[in-house]
Amino acid sequence: MKPALSGQVADADIRLLRIFRTVVERGGFAAAEADLNISRAAISTAMSDLEQRLSLRLCQRGRSGFSLTEEGREVYAYSLQLLSALENFRTQVNSLHAHLKGELNIGITDNLVTMPQMFITDAIGAIKARGPEVMINIRMTPPAEIEVAVLDGRLHLGVVPVIKALPGLNYLPLYSETSQLYCSHDHPLYGKTPIEDKELRQQDVVAAAYAQTDEALQHYQSLHVSASATDREGIAFLILTGRYLGFLPTHYAERWVREGRMQSVVPEQRQFTTEFAAITRKGKRPNLILETYLELLQHTIDTRIKD
Repeated sequence: MKPALSGQVADADIRLLRIFRTVVERGGFAAAEADLNISRAAISTAMSDLEQRLSLRLCQRGRSGFSLTEEGREVYAYSLQLLSALENFRTQVNSLHAHLKGELNIGITDNLVTMPQMFITDAIGAIKARGPEVMINIRMTPPAEIEVAVLDGRLHLGVVPVIKALPGLNYLPLYSETSQLYCSHDHPLYGKTPIEDKELRQQDVVAAAYAQTDEALQHYQSLHVSASATDREGIAFLILTGRYLGFLPTHYAERWVREGRMQSVVPEQRQFTTEFAAITRKGKRPNLILETYLELLQHTIDTRIKD
């Protein structure tokens, strides 16, 4: 049999695999257009070229939507390993020259941009000032996915809530985030005081459908949970219907509170704190960009604490 991939893996093959990775991660050709900055037709041609090069059918596309074949899922997994190895090679060679050139891949939990302590943002600004050619790639994904991606090398660094420390990760403490119970201005409890605990327990509450601290879970156990959301934005959507109470970080809810569209409910009793940390993989290979970023991040934290 003729080998499915004959000859050496060339630059053109790497380009096709990068396009394939983006299409998979964005969920289709249309969604990948903006990231790749090429037309849908060009993406389709690239996918056909890759399938021909590998002698494999990688995906189904058409009116029914985009989906990977079994072979496509395996090729995607292998391509992540290859592209990660190439990036590791580039960063290691760069470290020999002490020149900041390459990628920094960061995964961040949703809705942290409104945190007043802008440690991550300021450190990114600092590394771009030091190395203008560094490409910053940010992915907004759930904490569990960020942890896995850092462990397998797809992400250099992640920003996640510390629910349970994993043995394969290093943790750099960043923020303490306070969350309170909120209702909208259309809710019966808005503006009401005092609020009896019995009345509070009768209200519909939206719960977070992602990992929470034990302290947070204890609050939900004593309330009437009748809805869930996979992220804080989803919780805010339901609170703003006027039908639900829900916990939100105070920095995230501030805009609606300021506009008179939300208020906290018995905050002295219904609040909890979540610690956030920057995570990196233990035993990682030398990476000048990551090490420089971690130094700048630590310096930013130390400077703010002194101030």
